[in-house]
Amino acid sequence: MLLALGFGALNVAALSGLSTSSPRSRPVDPDSLLRPAAAAEPAEPAVPVDPPAIDGAAAEPAASHTYDVVITGGRVMDPESGYDAMASIGIDGERVTAISTDALTGRRTIDATDKVVAPGFIDILSYEPNDYGIWYKIADGVTTNLGMHGINARAADFFERFAGEGSPCHYGGAYDNPFARDRLRIGVEVAATASQLDELVADAAQQLADGWIGLDFEPEYTPGIETGEMARLAEVGAEVGAASYFHGRFSTDVEPGTNADTLAEILAVARQSGAGVHVQHIISTGGTFTMARSLATLQAAVDDEALDVTACMYPYNYWATTLASARFSAGWEERFHITYEDLQVPGTGQRLTEASFEELQRDNVLVAAYAIPDDDVATCLRSPLVMLGSDAILEPGDNNHPRSTGCFTRLLGRYVRDRGVLDLMTALEKMTIMPARRVEAAAPAMARKGRLQRGADADVVVFDPRTVTDTSTVDDPAQFSTGMDHVLVLGQVVQGPDGRQDQTVRPGRPITATSA
Repeated sequence: MLLALGFGALNVAALSGLSTSSPRSRPVDPDSLLRPAAAAEPAEPAVPVDPPAIDGAAAEPAASHTYDVVITGGRVMDPESGYDAMASIGIDGERVTAISTDALTGRRTIDATDKVVAPGFIDILSYEPNDYGIWYKIADGVTTNLGMHGINARAADFFERFAGEGSPCHYGGAYDNPFARDRLRIGVEVAATASQLDELVADAAQQLADGWIGLDFEPEYTPGIETGEMARLAEVGAEVGAASYFHGRFSTDVEPGTNADTLAEILAVARQSGAGVHVQHIISTGGTFTMARSLATLQAAVDDEALDVTACMYPYNYWATTLASARFSAGWEERFHITYEDLQVPGTGQRLTEASFEELQRDNVLVAAYAIPDDDVATCLRSPLVMLGSDAILEPGDNNHPRSTGCFTRLLGRYVRDRGVLDLMTALEKMTIMPARRVEAAAPAMARKGRLQRGADADVVVFDPRTVTDTSTVDDPAQFSTGMDHVLVLGQVVQGPDGRQDQTVRPGRPITATSA
């Protein structure tokens, strides 16, 4: 299989060295995160001196200008340009209009002393921004909530609904192939006929025109789907710059049906369609137990074939899904190298037995599965192809994975500060500019997000890198992250110090191909 993907065993062995040659993790001095890297290491090349601006940004206002909001005294970090300096941010209306090392005057001033100021986080793999879970996302620093794992709704209905309800976050999503197959009465167990495929193609084109910015495929949950169907639909997306997002067919190193087969199919779709492809939650699907080799496969497709390939992950050593899903079909213990005792019901602390498994499976309860090796998490985080995506949003009842509430602050606290797996700028890239670039060809508004630059949308987070952390657990996922001092969306404060949220402030906008 690997030879068929265009590189031999020697190359795979070299690329797979990622698992053994990665630098060891070690805690960092929390106070070192308060100042730009160049200030702590003067021998290093200087960071950019000129504050960055997006193309077409207006000139910075005159020195006498009074801004609507000024954020002062913080470590300002822009992952796209690498700008990293102690500076002030000036905001007028919905946009950043100044980044300056000089003092700025504002009608409202936010003191960011001993804080980091960064672009708002983009969750590329969330779900509908329901009015319960979305506030946990805000506390986690998320300002754009994208359901690229597919939204179970027609685009027009989805955007009409949330235009009425309002949202503190920006919102958008992907055309959901399983939902479409169900709606068109194709089902999930069989291949689409020629006429049914024509229906799907027409439906996908219409739904993209109505607002979706990608296409979601889930062959693990729609086993009847063929590679050709996905490739033909991916072509529809490619025509409008929309990538295809894949929950792969297999999630194991055990034959038959392995991670290698999963990635081979996804890359085949990329080759046949010319579309960009994205591997959803590779930490649990397509990479588990073979992470270094799986990442090497994707990197080779980028380097050797110039394919447009990305992936995402959540930084946890356990995944979660419902017990009636195809993932828990016969043989799951062998596939995932776990037993009943490795399954836990979120929100209750209950560990499963064979008897309780059968009972809870009838009710399709969601369970967490401790089935991801710790080393896979660090290896995956270090890949330049991998960004962050939660794959969850909390629903009333709290039967969900804690990634729904703490995914982003967990990376900043546990993996940047406490373990030193990534430096802070690299971690911010994975939460801001990488997801923005993944979707901006289909959604031009994203070219102003994921960046802290003059002319960018004023989606901004201010956090204390010494204390920022997730607090949610499997036992109690409904816990707000801490250390997120301010969260601004289009210049409006939706969360202030001590986690104070004003749930009447809902500046979120739809993210579509036509949204401004």
